[in-house]
Amino acid sequence: MSKLKHEEMEQDVLIEYSSRFLHFYRNNKGVVWGTGIGLVFAIGLVIGYFIYTAQQQSDAEVLLGTAEQYFMNGDYERALYGDDEELTLGFVQIANNYGRTRSGNLANYYAAVAYYELEQFEEAITFMERFNPPSGIMGVGPISLHAVILSELGKHEEAARKFIEAARWDENASTTPNNLMEAAISYETIGEYQKAREQLEIILDRYPDSQVSTDAQRMKGTLAART
Repeated sequence: MSKLKHEEMEQDVLIEYSSRFLHFYRNNKGVVWGTGIGLVFAIGLVIGYFIYTAQQQSDAEVLLGTAEQYFMNGDYERALYGDDEELTLGFVQIANNYGRTRSGNLANYYAAVAYYELEQFEEAITFMERFNPPSGIMGVGPISLHAVILSELGKHEEAARKFIEAARWDENASTTPNNLMEAAISYETIGEYQKAREQLEIILDRYPDSQVSTDAQRMKGTLAART
């Protein structure tokens, strides 16, 4: 096939599809324009959402910084609820109003800690459950605190499961055996000796040199005497 013939065929195809589109356009102008306008509107919504989200995050960061100062000074009430005279917001308002931002999520954690310090454990668990812990080692502490709050509420089986979650969140020779030990203690508290023994055995098998290995060995012996 000659080059000229090939080019002519390509042109024919382009002309054919162009003609088809023009024919469709003439008979469906409303659909074409409606679709185009809808697409532009959708793109505008997406762009607007990202701009709005960025602004929300920026506002939340500023508000969180003030609440953090109250928190660091041990003024947990103002850290939680803000100060009307100084026109500041606390962790509770930040978490409720900016919950979809990173700072809003962090406000949930701060609120849980502040309530824990005030020994208001029901409120603490409410905000702890709303917090999304980060991946890796940074998420272990918050999950462990979640377990501690559950223990304070007498929910020892839930606490044990949460301690195990903390142990597995980022497995290492430091935090993992400690959380497994706490899980074992929680299980022992409610008489689940077999489950407690399972956690102790993991410590002794995988982390024999950990700081809690001696306590784990001692506790394992105590549990053996009970069964």
